Formats: sequence, structure tokens, C-alpha cells
Amino acid sequence: MPENQITEIEGSVEDIVYRNDSNGYSVLMLNCSGELLTAVGKMTDVSVGDDLRLIGGMKVNPNYGEQFSFEYYEQKMPSTASAILKYLSSHTVKGIGARTAEKIVDTFGENTLEIMQKQPERLTEIKGISEEKALSIGEQIRKIFGMKEIMMYLTKYRISALEAVRIWKAYGDGAIAAIENDPYILCGETIRVSFEKADKIAEHLGMAIDSPCRLKAGILYIVTYNSGNGHTCLPTDKLIDISANFLKTDRENTASATAELIDASALICDEINGRSFVFLPAFYRAEFYSADRISLILKVPPERLAGTEYAVEEFERVNNIEYAQQQKKAIIEAMSGGLLILTGGPGTGKTTTLNAIIKLYENFGLKVLLAAPTGRAAQRMSQLTGHEAKTIHRLLEVEWDSDERPRFSKNERNLLDCDVLVLDEMSMVDVMLFESVLRALPLGCRLVMVGDSDQLPSVGAGNVLGDLIDAGKIPVVRLTEIFRQSMESLIITNAHKIVHGEMPEIRRTDGDFFFMEEHDRDRISDKIVALCTHRLPAAYGYDPMNDIQVLCPGKKGVLGAVELNKKLQDSLNPPGIGKPEIKTPLYTLRVGDKVMQTRNNYDLSWVRDDGSEGSGIYNGDIGIIENIDKSSGAAKIRFDDKIVSYNSDNLISVELAYAVTVHKSQGSEFKAVVMPMYYGAPQLYYRNLLYTAVTRAKEKLILTGNVSTLKKMVDNNKKTKRYSGLRAFLERS
Repeated sequence: MPENQITEIEGSVEDIVYRNDSNGYSVLMLNCSGELLTAVGKMTDVSVGDDLRLIGGMKVNPNYGEQFSFEYYEQKMPSTASAILKYLSSHTVKGIGARTAEKIVDTFGENTLEIMQKQPERLTEIKGISEEKALSIGEQIRKIFGMKEIMMYLTKYRISALEAVRIWKAYGDGAIAAIENDPYILCGETIRVSFEKADKIAEHLGMAIDSPCRLKAGILYIVTYNSGNGHTCLPTDKLIDISANFLKTDRENTASATAELIDASALICDEINGRSFVFLPAFYRAEFYSADRISLILKVPPERLAGTEYAVEEFERVNNIEYAQQQKKAIIEAMSGGLLILTGGPGTGKTTTLNAIIKLYENFGLKVLLAAPTGRAAQRMSQLTGHEAKTIHRLLEVEWDSDERPRFSKNERNLLDCDVLVLDEMSMVDVMLFESVLRALPLGCRLVMVGDSDQLPSVGAGNVLGDLIDAGKIPVVRLTEIFRQSMESLIITNAHKIVHGEMPEIRRTDGDFFFMEEHDRDRISDKIVALCTHRLPAAYGYDPMNDIQVLCPGKKGVLGAVELNKKLQDSLNPPGIGKPEIKTPLYTLRVGDKVMQTRNNYDLSWVRDDGSEGSGIYNGDIGIIENIDKSSGAAKIRFDDKIVSYNSDNLISVELAYAVTVHKSQGSEFKAVVMPMYYGAPQLYYRNLLYTAVTRAKEKLILTGNVSTLKKMVDNNKKTKRYSGLRAFLERS
């Protein structure tokens, strides 16, 4: 069979070599008319003995040889006595082993499965099967038959394995009827099928384009989609217009459907500055609660600590330090009230000020907890303050439900045990996480929020730091004075120029900020590889793995993180004899690779070099692969002094990290940062992103590319517009 030619094959499952329960990816041995064939692809459920029809093509895997890679499949229950025996002997049905399966098939032959489904009480004819066990077996078979029927129904609509499992869990035997009544139920939060897929099912079922269920599902889809772009709400008039265009209907229809959603509380409507806005209920509750709780802290603040001015003066004398006016203002403000926002750019003394605040709190006998949004940010906070800092999720004792949504043990009924909570990197905190923090905050607890308001906003929805500052309700101290020692750094002075819309100094070659002009994207790519592999290591002794980080505006394109990762991997860690590697959906990972964890995983266990143990690896953590077991798809990755064991499922959250996006770098610092400056997606080339990238570098920053692209980013101060309600709710309260 020619490679990549689309065809179909039929056969029965002889063996399941591998199965990933999280995404359905399976490796099967298929018996095709007596010939064994390896088949790979995603399917919702499969058992030994199943008869399958697969649609796909032959491919050659460099590690495992020729395989049939299928995109779609059809499945039917085994029909012959021998196939049924093989099926039941594979422990698919709880309580039936090989010997019991043989007795059942000997008794009922090809009618076995039908009898088990429709007349399970007849199984008591088999010695050793009680009535209770017979009914249990019948219930299992009915579920299996029902699930497989639903799976096959969904396959023709190209519903993924994970989506199909969620549909079965939500609707069970009634799934097909529910879908045919309203296919847009699949777009809900429980199933999370794309609106486009549900729309195609509806079209196939002959549903009208202006049916109420389609219009309402489309409107909710638009609001949800925009929350992924940071918006917690949308102007009602704008939503109606966008929806009419997207759904190819008239404005009256979408206005009516929007009103019905509001009446049903599927959307919440509120007026902000004379304009009507609609919210998803969860975001409305989060912003409204956050504003309410902040207002309560302002109205009933903790008791002012007596003698704060004297305490600050004494602290300065004992530690032989003199704080600048704004630093001293921040320290006194922190001692005086319940809330403080401390903001400022690099070199303005935020860390020095924060350390004084923490120490003085402790001198007053207060218990202080420290937290940050990401693992690397928390680690950096610990290093700079000398105090333990946790991720916010860890602080709130997160647990994940079956749909990977967080639930926090710390809440109104189980409050944090502290007098002061300090949150760092507040620009990264989204409104849902902020709400969770406030719910776990004890009455009378002080909250100090530290961050750089000029950095990128949170990945999640909301504009928390910006809204808190702009509302004008909370004391804000902005540090603007660059200290003398920091003035010597071009990284710091140029960062401040960028944030004020001025072109950075790029002609000097004697500092820590360099611009290497280049106009061809392939040559820029080559230069980045050269800088990372030998130029920077030779000039400054930097370790390419641990000290140098390539930052990219985005993931796509020749100069995006994905392609640069592959090119850097080829130079820094090429394949070799005896160097195991494993394929993931995006990359080939091999021993020695620099990798990043891309989502928080609090269950991953680690062992430190000193033998101590614990768990938890966080989004943004960077490590080195030390071992790969090709047979099981497992790996061991070193993160600083910790070794973490990954199975094949967990490796889905690991990506190459020679190059990462600027968004992924937030909360981290690197000795040397290299960044391409070349034309790309306009939405990624703006001032805040450039500023965030520049402030990730501690010792050396190298930009290479077009001066015009640099100027474009500096000039573009069009911060991503985010619709949110927190500021308005704070002002209202």
C-alpha cells in the first residue's frame, strides 16, 4: 500500500499495545484477513475482539516502522462466537475472566452478547454466576452497547475522542436524542465542542439557520470566545451586531435571542458608564465580588500599626539604609491601611521596598504569606525576599476536577492563616484567580499587591491590576526614580525609554543592550542560532541551556517559537546514536533537550538531589530531559535540583524551550535574552510586549532584525483593549 494514500481497511483488534486515556490515542494490532497490521490514531473506546473499519493511510514511523494512521473509524460489536470469546476474555466486562467467558460462549454461542444485553438473568444458567452478578454484567453490557452506538453516531460528525466521552458522561443513553433535538447543547461548558462542529450537525439535521437554539448558542459562543481574548464582558450593541454577522441573520433576531439569554440568566446585563454590557455569569460574579470585597476592606481596614514612622526611621538606622521619598511613602502606607498597590519599572527599588515592608510587618508580630501567579515568579520572589513564596494555586490548595477546572480548598469556609498577604506579578493575575484569593482572605488581613502595570496583562480574562489602579480607590505608590546603580544599565534605561514611547539607545556596543541589524529573516534565524550556540558562550561564558533564552512575539512563522525551537534543537542537541527520543504532537523530544512545562500540574512527584520529596511542577518551569524510556513513553526531567518522572500522558504538557513566547516568559528572568525583530502579526507587535521582553534580561539583551520593526513596536501603544467591569463596580461601590 503506497504511503499517505487515503484508503480504508477492516479487521479485528488482536491487541491494544498502547492507549492514552486523556486524548484517546491508541496503538492497535489489527488482524486484517489473517495479516497483522499496526494501526495508530485516536478513538473513544476499543477492546480486544472489536471489529473496526479504519480510514487513513500507511506511514513509516522512524522508530516503529510501517503503521496505518487512521483519521476516522467505524466500530461494531463482535458477531462470531470466536470474536465474542476473545472480546469477553480481554477483561472488558468486570467479573468475566477467560474461563467464565468460555463457559458463557459455549452455552449461548453467537447470541451471547444479545442475551447478556436483553436477558441477563439467563447468565445464571452458568455455574458460579449469581443473579446479582448476572444483572451487574447485563448493566455493563448495556452501557457498553449504548456508548459504542453513540460513539459511532458521533464519528461521522468528526467529534473527537475526548468530546465523545464527555457527551456520553453527560447524556448517557439519551445522547443521540438530545443531540438531534438540539445539537447546540454540545457547545456548552460541559462538552465544549466547537460551535462550527455543532453547526454542521445542525445543518445535516436540517435545522433552520435562524432557529432560536442556534442563535442563542452562537451568541454564547461569541461571548465565551472573547473571554479567551481577555474580555470579561462585551457591549450589548456590539455583541448583537457581531452575532448577526457571524450567524448570517438579521439584527432583530440576535437582539431577541440576547434578551432571552439575559432573561434566562445565561448572560447578565449591567450598565457601565451609560452603556449596556453583557457578562457570562462567572465573570460577572468574580468582578462584582472582587469590587465588593475590596470596598469592604477599604471601609473596615485593619487597625493602623502604631509608631510606623518611627519604626521606619529605626529600620533605616539599624540597616544603614536611606529610602527614597516614594519608597518610604509605600512602606508607611503598607503599615497604615489594609490595601496597597506597589508598582514601578525595573531599577526603581520595588524589591528593596517590599523587603522592608515584609520585615517591618514581622517586627510588628504579623504573619506574612507571599505568593505569585507562576512557579518561576514564586521562585524568583523567594530568592529576592529570602522568604518562602508559593504559587497562588498552591497557596489556595488547588484540586482539579475531571474537566481540569480548579477547585480551591482555601475559601470563605477555610480561610488562609495570615495577617498579611503579598501578591507579586499582579499584572499576570486574572479576575477569576483574584476572586479566589479574596474569598480566602481573612477579615482584617492586609493585602499588598506588587506589579509592573506596563507589562503584558494576564492571559486569563480581566484587567485586574489596571482596573484596581484606574478606579482610584486603592492607595497606589508608583516608583519612578531609577537608582544610580541602575542608571548604568542600558537594559533598564532603555526599558524606561520604551515604556515612554522613546526609541532605545541601539548604537552603543559597550553596554548590556545590543541591536544587530539584519533584514533577511533566514539570516536573522541563523544569527540567533549562532548567538545561542557559540557567540554568547564564547564571549561571556554563558551556558546555552541555563543562561540564554530566546523570546519571540509569537509561536508561528520562521522566527516564531516553534520553528526556532526546532532549529536550535538541531544545533544544540542533535540526534545521535544512543540518544533516545520521543515524539509529541508538536516536537520530537530527546535526552538533553531544554523543555518547559506548559500548565500547572500539582500531582507530578519530584525528588530533590538531597533525597527530599514533594509534588508540583508549574506552568513556565524550565528543565532538561535526563532520561527517556522509548518503550513506555516515559521520561525524567530535571528542574533545577529536582528530578520529575513523567509518563506519556503528562508529556503532552511539555514543549521545547530553547525559544518561548514573551507571554510565556512573564514572571521569569534570564541572564541573556535574544529576540528577533522582524515583521509579523500586527496584534503581537506593540510596546507592552517589547517592554516585557526587555525586562526579562538581567545581564545581556540582544535584538536582531529590522530597526523599523523595533520602531513600530515602540510607537504602537495601542494596548489590547479589554472590556471589563471591575473598575466600574469599584467606582460604583
